[in-house]
Amino acid sequence: MAAVTLSHLKLGDKIIEDVLTPLGGVLFQKGKVVTPKEVEILQAFLITSVEIESNQASSKTREDTDEDSYQEASPVFVESPLHEEYDKMVIVLRQVFNSFVAGQAMPVMDIRKQLEKMLEHIKSYNLLTFVPRQFVEKDYLIHNSITCALTSYQIAQWTGFPQKDWMQIAFAGLLHDIGNVRIDKMILTKPNPLSAEEKEEMMRHTVLGYQLLKNVPALNEGVKMAALQHHEKVDGSGYPLGIDATKINPYAKIVAIADIFHAMTLNKAYRKAASPYLVLEQIQSDSFGKLDPTYVRTFVEKATQFHNGTIVRLSDERVGEIVFSERNYPTRPWVSIEGVIVNLIVERHLHIKEVLR
Repeated sequence: MAAVTLSHLKLGDKIIEDVLTPLGGVLFQKGKVVTPKEVEILQAFLITSVEIESNQASSKTREDTDEDSYQEASPVFVESPLHEEYDKMVIVLRQVFNSFVAGQAMPVMDIRKQLEKMLEHIKSYNLLTFVPRQFVEKDYLIHNSITCALTSYQIAQWTGFPQKDWMQIAFAGLLHDIGNVRIDKMILTKPNPLSAEEKEEMMRHTVLGYQLLKNVPALNEGVKMAALQHHEKVDGSGYPLGIDATKINPYAKIVAIADIFHAMTLNKAYRKAASPYLVLEQIQSDSFGKLDPTYVRTFVEKATQFHNGTIVRLSDERVGEIVFSERNYPTRPWVSIEGVIVNLIVERHLHIKEVLR
């Protein structure tokens, strides 16, 4: 181990101690190999020295690095066991929706079995980059439900819920919109603004969902209340009951966050998906009076915590790599583009348009 100044740092050196910012944030984790990009970031943060392996070879050149290889990046789909189980969950949930339409009992054990198989792979789920591999817009409701199950399960873990609640909270995410099976599909997919009557009909899905779930003994009360309350707001301005934070079930508070995120980041027949980073900013804004602020803060921090190295496209179409995120501004990271650092905290006119990989 050797401490070296920046002037003696060489390309290819391996950093063996975490490098911290002046405010105590982790700039680089140990194990990072030095490229021109790392040197530039260290200089920007006025870091004077780092700990490296003393026997590191120093012959690596910029040509040996692959720093510029992402400049022509496009979204990359990577299949995984999670995708396989997700696709099976689509089939199961479609059967569930059809069973309710036909007036049949809910196949709870079939749902739970497949949900458990899917959640075995939760560690590979990244809500900012996960893309269903067989998404079609007519199945939006199914995909929103399944992604809400995954995200609700993660939020339950992140916010410290007991493990016994995790599966039930995943159920809450999966079934929160079940009442929509009783709503006219023309209303659900209408590309134009709803009339007052249509909006009133659409809002009934919360009560209809609760009625469909209330007599299912395998689901706890939180799951049923999430179907009823996921559109309630902590300031009492939501529906169907207009209750405030003191009366909203914790499951519903979690599902509300997941539902908003995926409703805005999945394609619909009448609206294209929004940037997940813009949606996170919107959710942060909505936490003031609308969503539970504690859950929102944890959700945004955890969702953006480990994304250094993520390749993104900015709103001006430039492509770069996230190299640092400040804790107070998790949705506005530093992005390295052709050797230049773009600080989105300062460049407020820009935002991350798309996560590429």
